[in-house]
Parts: sequence; structure tokens; C-alpha cells
Amino acid sequence: MEKQVKRIGILTSGGDAPGMNAAVRAVVRSAIGEGIDCIGIRRGWNGLINSDFMHMDASSVSHIIDKGGTMLYTARSEEFMEESGRAKALATCKLLGLDGIVAIGGDGTFRGALALSRQAAADGHALQVVGIPATIDNDIGCSHYTIGFDTACNTAIECIDKLRDTMQSHERCSVVEVMGRHAGYLALYVGISVGATAVLIPERETDFDRDIVEKIRRARLSGSTHYMIVVAEGAGSAVEIGKRIHQEIGIDPRVTVLGHIQRGGSPSARDRETASRMGYEAVQALVQNRGNCVIATQDGRIVNLEMEEALQMTKTFDMERYQVLEALTNNKGYTQTL
Repeated sequence: MEKQVKRIGILTSGGDAPGMNAAVRAVVRSAIGEGIDCIGIRRGWNGLINSDFMHMDASSVSHIIDKGGTMLYTARSEEFMEESGRAKALATCKLLGLDGIVAIGGDGTFRGALALSRQAAADGHALQVVGIPATIDNDIGCSHYTIGFDTACNTAIECIDKLRDTMQSHERCSVVEVMGRHAGYLALYVGISVGATAVLIPERETDFDRDIVEKIRRARLSGSTHYMIVVAEGAGSAVEIGKRIHQEIGIDPRVTVLGHIQRGGSPSARDRETASRMGYEAVQALVQNRGNCVIATQDGRIVNLEMEEALQMTKTFDMERYQVLEALTNNKGYTQTL
């Protein structure tokens, strides 16, 4: 007979993303509806190691669906990566009587969850884990969409729209760095949305003359007197790119690094709704004893993927959007797909 889930823990780990609170709310309220007790683990895996937790009920997650960040706080834990650290976390799980954990975060969060579940099984303790993908970079291989991406895009677009007003007034070039250390989803999505002159992403090797100098020249010949260059942080330093533009062309760019402002703010409708659906499905997976899984989105649907398989998946960067950018900026000649 399958063991009935009576008490679960929920935590957020890694970088925060708008919509995490909506996911926490959905997990807690869905769990309560199934008669499951819910414990909030504060500060990620560190909270399990240090017994930093709180009991959660429906009122504890009231009025958080519209809040950015995470009410449970978040942190990265080097100690949890070691077997001894996970042993401390398991001791807390046993103390609290946890049958499962819902972990909201990225690939690193999911790997930690799976390692904890396996270590628990080796110790004779059944602990199901469920992952919910949340990162503004949208770079989790198993999920077409991750919580926080839409809000981060809207935040960056709003900032760049305001920058454009002053850049246009002074007929200047603006170089804007957005987040995306290993992926250019955010930069390219934002670049198309703001009508950028050029977008630099990690997935495509940058040819400075082709990708920046020539595009600025073509824009100038077409009558434009202001230029917007969007750079994913993984594609290079906006400051260095600005300096090189000055050296190569002689114009004096203004550099803006948007930084962590992209992680904040009230989540968009898409992030709230997606997070709510994922949170509900995470609880259903535990109730139905389908743990050790990731709740992902594929082709617009919420799906349940075995966690080990999900962690091995990769996401192919679709260069179709880059071709759209090329067409809209009248820069021909790029046909390669990645």
C-alpha cells in the first residue's frame, strides 16, 4: 500500500524570480485542500540544514500573489552539496515528519533535491521531491517556460523604453546589459520588443564589425541618429563594448547595466497564472505518489517529468527570433541556425 502524504515542506532556492510567491501560495493552498500539512523552509537548503522553518496555513500566504521576490527567502548552500550537509537536512526532515518537499528554483535546486531524496532512500527514509522551474533566464532544459521570465522581460523593456526617450533626444547610442550569463533568451526577446539596433547573445559568436559597427552604420544611413544595443551579460561586458564602439566609430555611447532590477517587481499575469498551475500540479504529483519529478511547461501544457530525465534534457536555442531581428533592422545575410 502506498504511503499517504501527510506533511510536506516547501522552499525556494538559488536566484529569486517574480512569481515564486505565487507558486508558494499555490502549493500551500493546494496542500491544505488535500488535507496535507505544509511547512515553509526558509533560506533554501540552508533552512533544512539549520532547522529554519515555519508552519504555513492559508492565511500565511494571503496577499502574496502580487509580490515579487520570495517570502521564504532564498540562498545558495555550499554545505548542502556535501553528503554531510544533506545528512543534517535529512535530520530536520525526520524531525518534522516530512513526506515530501517542493523545491522552487533552477537546475541546481533540482539536483540538490534529487540527491537528498536518494540519500534519504539509502537511509531507509522515503522522501519524495518535486521541482518547480523558476528563473528569469528561462534556461532550464526541460521546460519551455520558467516562472519569472515574462516579468523580467517587461521590466527590462520598460527601462529601455525610458532610456530611448533620452537617447533619442540627445541623438546618442545606448548600450544596455541585461541578465543572461549562459542564455540569450531574455536579451533577444527584449531586443525585438524595443526595436534594438543590435542584440548580442551567448549562443552566437560576436563579430564586432558585422554585429555592431555595420548595423550602426546602416541605421545611420537610413536616417537614424540614435542606436540601441542590447547585450546579454554572457555575451560580453557592456562597458567594454561601449568603449570599443567609441574607438571604432567615434560616437560616445552611454552604458546602462540593468542588473538585479530585472529580478524584482510585481509578477505579470503570465507568471502568476503559470506559477499557480505549477504549484497545484506539484501537490497533485505528491498526492498521487509521482514524486521525484519536475513540473514543467511544454508546448503550452503543464507536464510532469521524471526528475533524473528532466535534468538530462537540453533546450535548443531557436535562432528564428534572431532572424526576425535581422529582418526588422534591415540587416541581411545571417541565415545560420543553431
